[in-house]
Amino acid sequence: METLHSSSELMEYISSMDRENSVCQFNIPGKGRFTLVLQEEETSIKKEVEAKPELKKVIQESREEYRQRLGMSTSDVLNSLSPKDFE
Repeated sequence: METLHSSSELMEYISSMDRENSVCQFNIPGKGRFTLVLQEEETSIKKEVEAKPELKKVIQESREEYRQRLGMSTSDVLNSLSPKDFE
């Protein structure tokens, strides 16, 4: 069992979890012992679209706007920002 002393250690520990390493126990001094279980969520966009027909319409409209160059990609948005935008 690991003893963790900071939130960054905890995040690193959680980041290392995967399907084969899905249960971990750790101790946080002053708080106690924890058991963490990773449960993968198995959803897909296809399932969500089937459950919500309006979502399918939104995705189709978004794709068409992107094809017509009416929108910006994530890269375009990020490239348009400068450090001054965050001051």
